[in-house]
Amino acid sequence: MQCDYFDAGACRSCTLMGVPEHEQVAGAQQRVAALLPTVPHWLPPATGPAEGFRNRAKMVVSGTVEAPLLGILDGAGRGVDLVACGLYPPSVTAAMEPLRAFATRAGLVPYDVPARRGELKHVHVTTDGGGELLVRFVLRSTESLPRIRKHLPWLLEQLPGVRVVSANLLPAHAALLEGDVEVPLTEQTRLPVRQGSVALLTRPQGFLQTNTDVAGQLYRQVATWVDELAEEHAAQDDDGTPLTAWDLYCGAGGFALHVAGPGRAVVGVETSEQAVDAARDAAAELGLDEAQVRFTSADATTWAEQQETAPDVVVVNPPRRGLGERLDAWLDGAAAAGRVRHLVYSSCNPVSLARDLEALPEWVPVRGRLFAMFPQTEHAEVLLQLRPR
Repeated sequence: MQCDYFDAGACRSCTLMGVPEHEQVAGAQQRVAALLPTVPHWLPPATGPAEGFRNRAKMVVSGTVEAPLLGILDGAGRGVDLVACGLYPPSVTAAMEPLRAFATRAGLVPYDVPARRGELKHVHVTTDGGGELLVRFVLRSTESLPRIRKHLPWLLEQLPGVRVVSANLLPAHAALLEGDVEVPLTEQTRLPVRQGSVALLTRPQGFLQTNTDVAGQLYRQVATWVDELAEEHAAQDDDGTPLTAWDLYCGAGGFALHVAGPGRAVVGVETSEQAVDAARDAAAELGLDEAQVRFTSADATTWAEQQETAPDVVVVNPPRRGLGERLDAWLDGAAAAGRVRHLVYSSCNPVSLARDLEALPEWVPVRGRLFAMFPQTEHAEVLLQLRPR
């Protein structure tokens, strides 16, 4: 991928820009294998497009009302305009100029970080991959909400693919992308985004794998592994009992919905009630009933510790910090007692994954796969299957 911003020194976020894709993937595989030396077998890496792959743009707003900039800030807090960034697909980049014009039309004062004044901090745009969009404005206060509402019909005329618009309130002067309060500005509040074989209902404050193509491969890989485990389960337990599975940190249900089906009893656990509601609605649209898959809002660790029975399979997809000592201890104890037969671990941080494996001595890796979710960077998504020792 060639990038004018990188060549000009305006943006260095893509630290591997200019390195051939096959070399990026090979380097990531080497780093991951070195961090995880106990994995005996690696499947071929899963790859996708090296540009135009990001389904969500989170643009810092700077400049002036008359000439707003959408992009990033440099080291001094000055704006760098990146509206033509090659990481985003055409549906996202095509929205940038109308959004810039809307900010001017609605009198949205860009937030000046060094001066700590202004209103509009960020603009986020999410695409479903087919031209439909979710747009959110991250604001310091509610001051500009009336003007956003007044001029919103104009924006919807300019961008007819927009389905969801919201405002997020971030009053603190902090290096954050969003605050706690979300104000819906359209009747539709969630955007269906197909990843793998499921349309996930993403929302303004929800998590969505940033690379739709590679995320689909990740979800399908987990589904394939669980299908194999279900066959093994049926051969060992011929009494017709369903395969039971937990999806901890399930978000909007990506793994749980791919794993669910006839002969399965799946539970997804996620702290966000809004994410759980979206997962339930997605399950209903797939025709899955609660006997096949159900979702609950709870802390994954506390919920697991409170259950009287354990599942055949646990799927975990923790945040970058990893599982934590308590969940590591619960999983290790469940393996030692023969209560859980299989563990599938999806990680966006191989370092915390390696740390968790050291805290899970009762689990033995069976196989792994690298997913090139973040081209042009050294970040990597890793999937492991493990069995009790």
